[in-house]
Parts: sequence; C-alpha cells; structure tokens
Amino acid sequence: MAKAPIPILAERARQIMVSGDPGAAMDCNKDSLAGAVSQRACVFCGSRVVLYPIADALHLVHGPIGCAVYTWDIRGALSSGPELHRLSFSTDLAERDVIFGGEKKLYRSLIELIDRHQPKAAFVYATCIVGLIGDDLAAICRQVAKERGIPVLPVQSEGFKGNKRAGYQAACKAMFQLVGTGDPAGISPHSINILGDFNLAGETWLIRDYFARMGVEVVANITGDGRVDAIRRCHGAALNVVQCSGATMELARMMEERYGVPSIRVSYFGIEDMSDALYRVAAFFGEPAMLARTRELVRTETAALLPELEHYRQALAGKKAAIYVGGAFKAFSLVKAFRLLGMQVVLVGSQTGTAEDYAELAAITDPGTIIVDDANPLELSGFLAARGADIFVGGVKERPIAYKLGVAFCDHNHERKECLAGFAGMRNFAREVYASIMSPVWRLVPRQETAEAAVASEEVR
Repeated sequence: MAKAPIPILAERARQIMVSGDPGAAMDCNKDSLAGAVSQRACVFCGSRVVLYPIADALHLVHGPIGCAVYTWDIRGALSSGPELHRLSFSTDLAERDVIFGGEKKLYRSLIELIDRHQPKAAFVYATCIVGLIGDDLAAICRQVAKERGIPVLPVQSEGFKGNKRAGYQAACKAMFQLVGTGDPAGISPHSINILGDFNLAGETWLIRDYFARMGVEVVANITGDGRVDAIRRCHGAALNVVQCSGATMELARMMEERYGVPSIRVSYFGIEDMSDALYRVAAFFGEPAMLARTRELVRTETAALLPELEHYRQALAGKKAAIYVGGAFKAFSLVKAFRLLGMQVVLVGSQTGTAEDYAELAAITDPGTIIVDDANPLELSGFLAARGADIFVGGVKERPIAYKLGVAFCDHNHERKECLAGFAGMRNFAREVYASIMSPVWRLVPRQETAEAAVASEEVR
C-alpha cells in the first residue's frame, strides 16, 4: 500500500485534525464542499433514517422516484408486528408535475394509500424538487388529516437546505407533533423511552430485555420497532434514554422543555458503555433493589463474555483499525471496543459530529490518530493506506473503499444484519472483526506485509 502524502483540498484542511496536536480544533457541521463527493447523506435521507422504523405509519416520499429508491428499507429495522414501513411509496414527480405543481397528485396519493393500508399516521417527506416548485405540503397534510381522521405529518426535508443533521431535526419536529396526544395513564414511575436505537438485527429487543430484568418499563421505542400510539403517550415516561444523539436529541430537548422529561445520553456498544448505560438508568431511579438487579445483570453477562473475548484479543492485539460512521457518539464506543480487543485506532471520523464530539474523540484516542469530519473517498483511501489499517469500520459507502484497498471491513451502519449492541453484540463484533482480518481471502489480494503474515499464521474460527 502506498505511503505517499495525502492530498487535502485547502477548503477541507480545518475539518481534519490529529489527536495530540497542540491547539488542534475542528471546523465542522458545515455544508459539504462542492465537488468533493462527500460520504455524507442529504437532509431528506437524514429524516428518512430517523422516521422510517415507525412500523405502523405510512411513509410517502413526495418527489422523484429516485429519492424513494435511494432510501427504500434504508434502516433494515425489524418490526415485531406491522411492516408497513418496509414499503416505499412515492408520488413519482415528473416533468409535468414540476411545471404544473404536484399538490393534486400528493392529495390523490395520500387518500389512496390511507384507504388501502389504514395506517395509524402518515409521514410525508419533502424532497429538493418540492422545495423548488413550492408545493404547500403542510396544507395538503392538514386537509387529508381532517378528511381521514389520522395524523398526517409533513417532514420539511428538502435535501438542498442543509446536511444530514438538518434532516434529523426535521424528523424530530414532525414526530414531536405526535407526542402528548395519547393517554399516559397507567405508566410506571420507573419508566423510560428508548430514543435513537433503530432495532437493527433486533437490538431494541435485546436492550428492552435488559431494562425489563432491571424492573424498568419501556413506554416507547423511538424509533426502532416504533409504534404511533406509543409515541403519542411517551411524554408520560420518567426518563428519555438517548443513544443516537444526533438523530433524536432534538426530540429529547423538546420533550424536556414542554413536558419536563429529563434525558441522559448513552451508548449500547461495547461492555464498558453498555454497563454504564444500565447503571446510569438505575442511578436515576435511585432504588437499591434496582441497582442490585443491575449489578447482577452486568456480572452475569460479562462473566459469560470475557473468556471468549480473550481468544480474539490474543489474535488481534496490535492490529490497526479505522472508523468512519454517521454519528460521532457511536465512534466513542468503537474506540473503547477496539481497545478492549488490544487494537489501535489510527483513524476515526463521522458525517455529523459536533465540535464537542471531536474534542472528546481527541481526548480518548491515542496521540497521532487522524480525526476527520465529512470525509470523501479520496481522503479515506489515502488515510487507510498511509496508516496501514487492518480493518475499516463503516457503512455501505465505505465498504468498496476498504475492499479496493485489500483491507478487511466491518459493517457497523444501518445496513448491517448482525446485532452489535449489548453484551451479546460485543461478542458478535469481536467475532466479525476477527473473521474479517484473518480471512484467507487476503492471501489473494494486495495487502501490507504485516497483514499477510498474520493471515498466513491464523485460521478463521
């Protein structure tokens, strides 16, 4: 792999820093540089990934068919009941609609779909073209809501008006219109909402089981395996527990302001952060019996897990990892998880991190670690090669970068089908990292000498 210096566009220089450099600070949360082919998704995509897992709602994309195809089944979120969310509906705007307007088409589409599928609510997503031609999305939604008697909620997510983080905010504003419209009677004083978990490979069910063993009632999953009626009464919970803070922290802030529901920010990835999340919830309620149950849960789970992890740790010690994910908070947990496996993180970045997020990443990573905001394929390829990464952790857009370089890959984004949250998820993560790095396939593609030597001496378990 090449060791040449990495060309960085001058306009991008302040969005890249090296951990340990004195005075280093990140310039982030800005529009992507035109022509840089950003890895980051648009506003519309950001809103879709948040709202999509609400399984008994109708999701209608008002725009060209390509926008709906781009985000079809984007989370892969599982449902324990209805699966209306897995259908991708679009008004399929074409040239005639751009000239004469698409409001009548939107109205007809909503009426037909609501009559056919009888959803609990409907979300209508605005795309770039809707913002340009000026369709009054909110007025059509109000009219249909009145005629059909269900919430019909506009999602103002025109793709051109910001970045993916703006899409998160548009989704939270739409969802907040549901909150407080249901009856909170009968909710336990020891109750929470799970925010920012999307039930990939059933992770929400695993986390709910942990809380049930502690004696905590989960009122609503927001939004993995989500239900409209649960969101309508979620203001009755005592606490919001937020994992993907970029996606749902805005909703938590609005709920605290209007309904006085406090929130904590947690992560369910890795032993350390998973245990911390459970202990913080138990500490919030302050009951000795709940704290005792939490200790027993953590003790039981870790006792079963640590011996197995030791095998992977011995094989992976000293290997190098690179991380590029959507939200920076997930990256914190991944840094800790790789450290538990004896590995070194040489690159870490995100699409939507804040200055505070990057400062925290700089604090927890080893000196010399590259930290990058809103990267592009050329930068990522260059950093992977220069730092000799053995594995790249990312999503669907990062996978081909790794494979073209002959670097192992671990899918930790919303397309994955493997549960990586909780204690069981840490076992799966270690197993996947081990299998990817030690795969015999690397004998057939160009890799750095150290990786080839490791592959030659190891068998995939």
